[in-house]
Amino acid sequence: MKILQILPELNVGGVETGTVDFAKYLVEHGHSSVVISNGGGLVKNLIDGGTKHYQLPVHSKNLATAIFMIKKVRQIILDEKIDIVHARSRVPGWIAYFAAKKTPATFITTCHGFYKHKWYSRIMGWSKLVIVPSRVIGRHMIDTYKVPATNIRCIPRSVDLDRFSKFKHEIKMKTDPVIAIVGRLTPIKGHTFFIKAMAKVIRVYPYAKIRIIGDAPVNKQDYKNEVALLVKRLGISSNVEFLGNRQDVPELLAGVDVLAVPSITQESFGRTIIEAQAVGVPVVATEVGGVVDIIEHQKNGWLVPPKDVDAMATAVLQLLKDRELCERMVAEAQKKIDIEYTLEKMATRTLAVYEEILGMKNILVVKFSSVGDVVLITVALKSLRQKFPKAKIFCVVGKEHLEVLQDCPYIDDIIVYDRKLKHQKLWKFAKFCWGLRKLQLDIVIDFQNNHRSHWLAFLTDPKESYGFCNQKAGKLLTNGLKNYRDDIPPVEHQFQILKMLGIEYSADLRLELWPSKYNYEYVQELLDSEWLGTTKNIVGINLAASEKWKTKNLPLKHVAALSDILSTKGIRVIFTGMEKDAAIGREISRLCLTKPANFAGKTDMMQLAALISRCVAYVTPDSAPLHVAAAMNVPVVAVFGPTSDKRHVPPASKIIILTKQLECAPCYSPECLTRKHDCMNAITPQDIADAIFKIIEGK
Repeated sequence: MKILQILPELNVGGVETGTVDFAKYLVEHGHSSVVISNGGGLVKNLIDGGTKHYQLPVHSKNLATAIFMIKKVRQIILDEKIDIVHARSRVPGWIAYFAAKKTPATFITTCHGFYKHKWYSRIMGWSKLVIVPSRVIGRHMIDTYKVPATNIRCIPRSVDLDRFSKFKHEIKMKTDPVIAIVGRLTPIKGHTFFIKAMAKVIRVYPYAKIRIIGDAPVNKQDYKNEVALLVKRLGISSNVEFLGNRQDVPELLAGVDVLAVPSITQESFGRTIIEAQAVGVPVVATEVGGVVDIIEHQKNGWLVPPKDVDAMATAVLQLLKDRELCERMVAEAQKKIDIEYTLEKMATRTLAVYEEILGMKNILVVKFSSVGDVVLITVALKSLRQKFPKAKIFCVVGKEHLEVLQDCPYIDDIIVYDRKLKHQKLWKFAKFCWGLRKLQLDIVIDFQNNHRSHWLAFLTDPKESYGFCNQKAGKLLTNGLKNYRDDIPPVEHQFQILKMLGIEYSADLRLELWPSKYNYEYVQELLDSEWLGTTKNIVGINLAASEKWKTKNLPLKHVAALSDILSTKGIRVIFTGMEKDAAIGREISRLCLTKPANFAGKTDMMQLAALISRCVAYVTPDSAPLHVAAAMNVPVVAVFGPTSDKRHVPPASKIIILTKQLECAPCYSPECLTRKHDCMNAITPQDIADAIFKIIEGK
């Protein structure tokens, strides 16, 4: 793999040291390692380890500088053919996120701290998987930044044992012990409380040495002066040494008898703890944040409350006096390091997350309406799942069509689009699209293919978007198909888009639906109410298409005559339809010599699917129930008039198409232009009955 790590600077610090250690490991294990930072004292170590370094001002919070850096970093990603862009801080995170867009690289973050500025810090939760060094940071990202728990990967920091374990501290009783603190001089590290505690230790050990390893950042010099003034005021200047930033920390730790970690706020981990333990130094630390992941009180270290000067002094004195306790704690600590905190362990876990995220794709399928068209995309959803078995597949559908895909096994989640947004202010639609950005989409597939769906595909900011470039907004798609056919069946038509993703159409593909057991139980009760519960020969007739398409409907007298013909052959007829069609069913029943069961308005879409499954054959004009019958693998007689069967017939294993080749058909008009409705009148009840008999006879 080719890995790019990006962080503000490469000076002394846990994040910086971890970056250098990991980069060295990558090179030693055959990976390509690149780091971008503003430079610093660790750059030489990085380059000596075989990593390529680019020095750019990615630390700057100046907005213009950050925007300018996006182009620079993107070019590096492309030139170096980077697979993974790993951001380890917030400003570099924003730069890396936008730089990785429109490149093949995958963006990932490690959250190294308790971020307070919510808007500014949210970028650290925007990768598909988020690495955290401790459980407490993981909980922080879940609670504060709403990162799904399933997206969190906890990988503790590590210690390079080759570097630290060769410097072994010898535990022995001294009259001039050395107590140290390692870390930046900032208020959160608790230096003032440490100094006050050490003043109490010095009363017992007057010749004790207190070593402060680390320096203050440029903007914390006042705090450094405050610590120095406190040392003077307590009269312990002769005992305290300010060593500043050092490259020889392992050697220094070898001469330390107790390490103190007096942080007063939540630590994300506590790298200096495991470094000291690797050398063989016992540790006293405050019980904050990720520290509790490392230290088990009085087993492999000593925990004290934050800001408790007396507790820290007491703990340090206890360790200085009790050699056996120190030896036991150090032995336990080193056992835990060997199991949890080696560089090998951290690196292999991180590489495993890289492999995992590279195999992940987040795909959004867009199909707002209508219900029949939502049924038609079930083939596409299955094909996408087969092509991308590990992908997360989401589907945007209208609220009224939610039930169609509710139990679909090929998608991970359904996102409901309220079509009322279409008639409201644009900002509400934009807000809806912005909310989808949290999905970190790789691919958007637009099967709706209208102006609004093209804008959704653009505003959700996927790496790639696919659809038909059938209007001006189609240019918003990254992969808009311009030359496509409109004279082919609907599922084959969809596969013109999927072909761009390497998914080929096959004639044996079938629609699917998934009624629940409750749908089947409801249908059984419905049939029982008409004494049809055990009847085998049931033929269903769909009474009408949508309100708009009355020209698709069979004449009422034809439906009545068909019902009577079927009844003479011992076949029971049921009517299906929406609530608006119930009156039509009653009117037809009055024209019949027999009594069909009128179930119009008594089923929702999935109950209808369960009801159709009980039929030996189903008769319908060009409408959603045609697709439902095909999905339930029920033999269907499809009657086409004003629309073309070549464009609208679904894939089905058993289907008979009835249509008349008239000069005026297909007209695609909601109102008959000749006022004779010949295209449907010419298809006689006997024509339909003969088709049904062929189905029943297996012909």
